Amino acid sequence: MELFAAIVLFLSALFNIVAWPRFFKRVSSDPRARDAAGKPTAFYRVHAVLLAIALLLAAASVVAGILLLGS
Repeated sequence: MELFAAIVLFLSALFNIVAWPRFFKRVSSDPRARDAAGKPTAFYRVHAVLLAIALLLAAASVVAGILLLGS
């Protein structure tokens, strides 16, 4: 069961590492991401926070998966 849990954690981390940066690249180029002066909008900032959280959770998932395998 621990092996299954570790695999799920690694797959979750992989998904976040692969999907979110690609998605954020699209958000960055979206016209709603910057105002007329070129400053980031709330749309951009919200997605930047979501990206940061997703990558933080990915890192935590990898660490938890490694700890599960080591036990």
